Amino acid sequence: MSCFGGRISPDLFSNCCNAHDLCEFDGNLNNVVSEPIYVQKVFDAVLFNLQGLKTVNNQCFTPAIPRGHRLKRIVDIRCKRSFNPQNVEDPTNLKLNINTTISGGTFIKCANGDEVTVVGPDGTYSEKIIYADTQDCDDQGRGTPIFGTQNIAITGDVMIYLDLLLCDRYDHEVTFTVYTKVNIAQECAPLLLTNFFELCLPSTQSSAFLPRFTEFCNPACETRLATNNLGRDLTICPDGTIKANLIIALCVTCEKKIVIPVQLCVLSTGYVQLLPESSAICDSFPQLFPNQIQSKYNPEVEDEEDDCQCICDPCCDPCNDNNFNDCCDPCRPNNNRNNRRR
Repeated sequence: MSCFGGRISPDLFSNCCNAHDLCEFDGNLNNVVSEPIYVQKVFDAVLFNLQGLKTVNNQCFTPAIPRGHRLKRIVDIRCKRSFNPQNVEDPTNLKLNINTTISGGTFIKCANGDEVTVVGPDGTYSEKIIYADTQDCDDQGRGTPIFGTQNIAITGDVMIYLDLLLCDRYDHEVTFTVYTKVNIAQECAPLLLTNFFELCLPSTQSSAFLPRFTEFCNPACETRLATNNLGRDLTICPDGTIKANLIIALCVTCEKKIVIPVQLCVLSTGYVQLLPESSAICDSFPQLFPNQIQSKYNPEVEDEEDDCQCICDPCCDPCNDNNFNDCCDPCRPNNNRNNRRR
């Protein structure tokens, strides 16, 4: 697979790639059809930006400045979350442990007291089923408010990088990068962030599904010198080791949603089709998805004798695009075609 938008990059040292364009539209509206999809609708959502601070003094960086070089200035300070892909439970990974409680409603629980969770769009059990008595607001045609408290416990490490501009004895400038790992908090004493929120709940009385509550957060980190002064916050040891006083900011974005399963009608230009890569051995390959079938009346192929007969045909047409309740039955006449002809 080419990582460069269907072409081989001439730059062998390129570290980035382009994704394929999976959907194309030729501008012809005759190719646009309506289709039903079964998805989750966002009924209500709230977004929060939270911040936590961590200060460190005399933090050592590696490697040491080479001999014969002096520090001229700091070019850049960068911060990155620590993550070990070989061990998701690594205590050095930067983690957000979210604990949310609500009032005005309750999370559905099993007989053993565990909260019932269902699979969300991310493919994991990330949604909780929520219940509240919504009768009063249902009579007014409005939603029922619920209130919640969120506590985020941050643990793990971050990586700090300093890009230094050095000069040698001949005044030749060179960029030199040093780095260090800083622990934000241990699991026994995490960094806590707290916020409150309000969400609107749909009816739980006139629905086949109870609403679901889901939340997700994404952390980022920024850092700077403690007083933004190179002379006060940076120390160069005799062996060339750099020590710095830093302020690290944990920037967290969180979103909470009330979602409900729904069936929607969408406009589609057809199924996604990818151009396969060629093979030197196989002449043909099977397809991954079925062909798209549209229920359309064609007078040239319609059998006039099946108007009043019920033939058990093992094949069928999809539901009428204009009326999804008028679905076809392989053992009854195709009423959709008869209605169109009339």
